[in-house]
Amino acid sequence: MSPVSIHAATIRGAQAVPVQIEVDVHGGSFGIELIGLPDAAVLEARSRVRVALERSGYEIPRGRVTINLAPAEVRKSGTGFDLPMAVGILLASHQIPPEGFDDFLLAGELSLDGGVNAVRGGIAYAVAALHQGLGLMGNLMGGEAHACGKPCLDIGSLRELRRGLEGCEVVYPGDDDVPVRREDLDYVDVVDQEMAKRALVIAAAGRHGMLMVGPPGSGKTMLARRLPSILPPLSDEERMECMLVHSVAGEPLDGVAAGIRPFRAPHHSISRAGMVGGGSPILPGEVSLANNGVLFLDELAEFQSFTLQALRQPLEDGSVRLVRADGSYEFPARFQLVGASNPCPCGYLGDPGHECSCSPAAVQRYQAKVGGPLMDRIDLSIVVARPDAHKVVEGERGLDSAAMRAQVEAARSFASWRVARCGAREGPAIAADFTEEGKALLECVGTSLALGGRGIARVARVARTIADLDEQETVREQDVAEAAAFRPAR
Repeated sequence: MSPVSIHAATIRGAQAVPVQIEVDVHGGSFGIELIGLPDAAVLEARSRVRVALERSGYEIPRGRVTINLAPAEVRKSGTGFDLPMAVGILLASHQIPPEGFDDFLLAGELSLDGGVNAVRGGIAYAVAALHQGLGLMGNLMGGEAHACGKPCLDIGSLRELRRGLEGCEVVYPGDDDVPVRREDLDYVDVVDQEMAKRALVIAAAGRHGMLMVGPPGSGKTMLARRLPSILPPLSDEERMECMLVHSVAGEPLDGVAAGIRPFRAPHHSISRAGMVGGGSPILPGEVSLANNGVLFLDELAEFQSFTLQALRQPLEDGSVRLVRADGSYEFPARFQLVGASNPCPCGYLGDPGHECSCSPAAVQRYQAKVGGPLMDRIDLSIVVARPDAHKVVEGERGLDSAAMRAQVEAARSFASWRVARCGAREGPAIAADFTEEGKALLECVGTSLALGGRGIARVARVARTIADLDEQETVREQDVAEAAAFRPAR
């Protein structure tokens, strides 16, 4: 009897790598031998598979079961091999009909009673099945059939396979929508912060990094958490990329599946691996979970310095590349950085209502924690003052999210039209569409603030965004002046 072959996959980084599971039953006492670089979780599957088969009413084959995970040089990890190994044993021992299994990639973890549980990375498995022209079979959580583009099979227990694939529920693309989570935060709730709202509109329109500095209670966190409400919804390509990363990380998919841009706000005690990715198995970090969305770092100066400096390369490249002994892993990391910080350890430096108790040396040490290289990659900085008590009590209202989002969408639409008409002007021609007065002021700003090439380019980018908000093809002097006013102090 020739070995039975089953389509499977192993999660590696942000993708599922195809694996062929070959099952052979031959003479000898019963036992399951696993070969092909399985990790501890895969080796444990031998006990889960044996008990699950017994509890589901199947017979244990009389003979030695050898399971080969090919290609043999790739490390196999995770619990997604339980289902394909069990199905391979059932097919090799002629206990279920064999028709149709070659058309599906199998992924699922078995419980001891024979139930099939969902596994981390369901969207990644679906994408791997798509690339092989297969459907996906497993306990589907939602979104897999859409990602696969083909009918998939939802299975809840090994007992459902007694009649072969006929016992599984067919899920078609479009029928597996993930439950929608609505975003209810609105800038109308933020009182007396119109200058900060203006800076946030600029940041959203141009995808700029931003830092807010102010005393406790000034509304920095409220402002940051509402930023996704003025960002355009995810495109289909961005949505699928976000679902893939969140699925691999085991994160809920409801928000990104609904088109809401990710918003990640890790605590300042986060490790470097938690921020950029790592661990065993290798998982995406917060910068990748914030891909196509916002990474908000509250109490920025409280983060460990080496954790903050690890953000420099992702901010420039839009991706994270981790190199380990068994190879390299790459995750997307095109995120918008928003930070919030107190001006000093006590938080009241410059606050007219409270006296600062910090020494000049303590203030300098506190503000230096962020570091010049990271600050050089932040485009806008604004001081957020405490709101006026009278306006808060009276419940005054300013710009709401709908009005701000309309400005952002109009600016992005104009920028797309401008680039399509005139072409992108970056690098040596960074000020090619500036007026003569705008160029002169940009040069003056670069000299007076002692900016390097990156700093000058970032001021120019902010000025270009401000001009796009006014739907101006050329960048004027007042655009450069406003951009320079938002330049972070060093």
